[in-house]
Amino acid sequence: MYVSAGFIDLHIHGAGGTDVMDATKEALVTISDTILQTGTTSFLATTMTMSTQNIHKSLDNIDKNAKYLDGANIVGIHLEGPFINLSKSGAQDKRYIEKPNFQLIENYISKIKMITIAPEVDGAKEFIEFMNVKYPEIILSIGHSNANYSEAKKSFILGVTHATHLFNAMNPYHHREPGIIGAVFDSTVTCDIIADFIHTHPSTLELVSRVKKDKLILITDSMRAGCMKCGNYSLGGQSVKVKDGRATLSDGTLAGSVLKLNEALLNMYNHTSMSRVEVVEAVTKLPAQKLALKKGELKVGYDADIVIFDEKFSIISTIVNGEVKYKRG
Repeated sequence: MYVSAGFIDLHIHGAGGTDVMDATKEALVTISDTILQTGTTSFLATTMTMSTQNIHKSLDNIDKNAKYLDGANIVGIHLEGPFINLSKSGAQDKRYIEKPNFQLIENYISKIKMITIAPEVDGAKEFIEFMNVKYPEIILSIGHSNANYSEAKKSFILGVTHATHLFNAMNPYHHREPGIIGAVFDSTVTCDIIADFIHTHPSTLELVSRVKKDKLILITDSMRAGCMKCGNYSLGGQSVKVKDGRATLSDGTLAGSVLKLNEALLNMYNHTSMSRVEVVEAVTKLPAQKLALKKGELKVGYDADIVIFDEKFSIISTIVNGEVKYKRG
């Protein structure tokens, strides 16, 4: 068996049949309890592009109820949309995409830890500059974007320091126009990736692991079908069908994932040259450092979030704040 710090998921919408956008205490409790079986002890509750009213209801619910969770801890909010590019909306609802608007998030600024944004859209430059000056602790992440190489590189200078689910919902790498992927490869910004062999091919995982090394973080982008059986679900108010581990909208667009974080570790370990320690650090030390948390390492003074797992990354026990919260039967 192996022991490590608890896993941290920077990007998760739901699990166990519930979603952050359900905006109920019960939904957060279910997600928090369900993902313990994946070794996850901390996560960013991730929103979707929906109406301002629905986004605010979700943010209010997180603000009110996050402290009552008894499983994995919510360590902040990841605002994925609505400040994205219409042409790269992915499974985000196009009807609710809007220009970057600080007033939309002003009342929740102390809880927001990450914002996915398309830096090329109208108003994004000013928003990024403002946030970098006033709230440099909030991670600005390029994603759901059609920025070219030059625009992406300029956004890094302005204050974008991360890339959301690299390769997905962005322009593809081309040898004459490297785009966002080329800009990320040519920089020190961190990035995250969905290692489920659906969003990314094993060869792609090996490439990005070699190029980004200790700047690579693993996420799930899990929707409400996470840790559930295949069937019909929803994401951001849209119908989703899950079949053979693949979650799609009615038009075939990928709609999040049903990936478990410990499965992402196994996939990276088996299909890339990353060592066991390196893949574990991609869900512990690196995300903790990105969020400036005293988590992610087994050190004096750090939170007692601990995971015990076997050689196949199957979770045996999950400990949160020093208490055993999950034990494999």
